[in-house]
Amino acid sequence: MTIVAGVNASGQASAPLHLAAQLSRCTGDRIIAVAIVERPWPPKLDPVENEYLDYIGAQAQKSLKRMVDQLPDDLDVWHVVHQAASVPEGLTELAAEWNADVVVVGSSSTGLLGRVALGSVTDRLVHTAAVPVAIAPRSYPAQRGRIERLTAAYGGQADAVGLVAASAQLAQRWSARLRIASFTVRPVTMFSGAIETGAEDLVVKQWARRTQEEITAQLEKARSGIDTLDAEVVIGAGATWRDAVDAVPWAAGDILVLGSGAAGPAAQVFLGSAAARILRHAPVPTMIVPRRETA
Repeated sequence: MTIVAGVNASGQASAPLHLAAQLSRCTGDRIIAVAIVERPWPPKLDPVENEYLDYIGAQAQKSLKRMVDQLPDDLDVWHVVHQAASVPEGLTELAAEWNADVVVVGSSSTGLLGRVALGSVTDRLVHTAAVPVAIAPRSYPAQRGRIERLTAAYGGQADAVGLVAASAQLAQRWSARLRIASFTVRPVTMFSGAIETGAEDLVVKQWARRTQEEITAQLEKARSGIDTLDAEVVIGAGATWRDAVDAVPWAAGDILVLGSGAAGPAAQVFLGSAAARILRHAPVPTMIVPRRETA
């Protein structure tokens, strides 16, 4: 199996390669570092156009090789320049060709440093890919280690997508710890004058207890076919989605795992509204997994 890591053809950002390196240390998979050169569609029978594309491809190859050469020697990394009608289409084509386990991309350059942000390329990819899509935060630095802990964002009934079971299997395969997090947003002005703070806190505590019971039931189902499965359960609460995400402790070696929206097609990534809000404030790499047909 392989990890397809898509980088900018100009070689300006190595964040996807840094995340791919961490994943590769967990799985031993080969990394295919990819730069996509966009060509017009339908193709033009124009020698000048072809010469230009060849030039862009050669420059991308040089940039890509320079980035790959900076990676540690313990990794098996190939570099490929591929022409396609668009970057998402090119990454999808190569993921199918190489039978990839995951496609790794970077965040939008307009996002906040250290946070995950979707751009036009990643937004389309996370709504069309047939394999998990991992997104590195903007300017994600090189890491010496591997992925140490998976945090699955649990959504109650929305876990009909099978995220808990999928995350448990990934944690077992990667020899990583598993944590399940649920997030609640309760704006401080929502109940102003209508409900006392103490009563509101009681409601949240009751919700947290019920959520933990639901997660426990999900874990029991996920244990079937898995020898050992232990997971920490945490609740992130705050006045905003960012506060809720930040209320959960994060560390180097963490990756957040989101499930496709239940409304999306099976065996394909589809980012739901709650997952999109969580992703927007994620301070660690984030992976979106397709919905299972049997979920």
